[in-house]
Amino acid sequence: MKKFLLLAMTLLMALSLVAGCGSDSPKKMVIGLDDNFAPMGFRNEKNEIVGYDIDLAKEACKRAGMEVEFKPIDWASKEAEIKGKRIDAIWNCFTVNPERQEAYTLSKPYMVNAQLVVVPKGSEITKIADLKGKVLAVQDDSTGSYILDRNNELRTSLKDYRKYPDFAAVYMDMDAGRIDAMVVDAVLARYYMVKHPDKYVALEENLGDEVVAVAFRKDDKEYSEKINKALDEMKKDGTMKKISEQWMGVDITKY
Repeated sequence: MKKFLLLAMTLLMALSLVAGCGSDSPKKMVIGLDDNFAPMGFRNEKNEIVGYDIDLAKEACKRAGMEVEFKPIDWASKEAEIKGKRIDAIWNCFTVNPERQEAYTLSKPYMVNAQLVVVPKGSEITKIADLKGKVLAVQDDSTGSYILDRNNELRTSLKDYRKYPDFAAVYMDMDAGRIDAMVVDAVLARYYMVKHPDKYVALEENLGDEVVAVAFRKDDKEYSEKINKALDEMKKDGTMKKISEQWMGVDITKY
């Protein structure tokens, strides 16, 4: 009898240890995003957060066995948000560059993008050299701002260089005639040009091609491994391509 009780207690302890180990695995991922960034993540007429990245994240988290929460953040404070553990990831057309590779653990790239110069339709600006003496705008702490901050020749040729908290504000000022041009992610630029074909055009020259990934805390490997595995599955079975075509009309997942 004593041997039986001892064996039962040993089994119960082993099971509790297994359960305890399992509980360390994340059950939920909080994703930080700019909720004015259509078509990646934005609010629809019902005030719901929707978009290409939203659909990708929902499907990837489902496959990884995690719930997902989308948390709008101040884009310029994204690094503080993730380091402070108020969010677990940044999933919002997050461009890969050397500075971000140092600051974050990044997923495998899942789409291609570019930085375009957008102007009002009918503008006299037809090439990048025409920006001389003009007012140019970007979103603060965006890839476009990184590029322009390093391009002294272009930046010093401008009449004014303005940074905004989000691209919704940039487009608003362009519509009001307060800026002449903007540097914006291709996915967002194309979305606005499709919605308003009579208002905006993009220059043929761009300021650089790029790839996009999901960002995690530098010391956090578990989320990135789960999401990488899910993204690989989604690419292989065609789900990623299908979501891209639903939102973009083309497959932008090739890299």
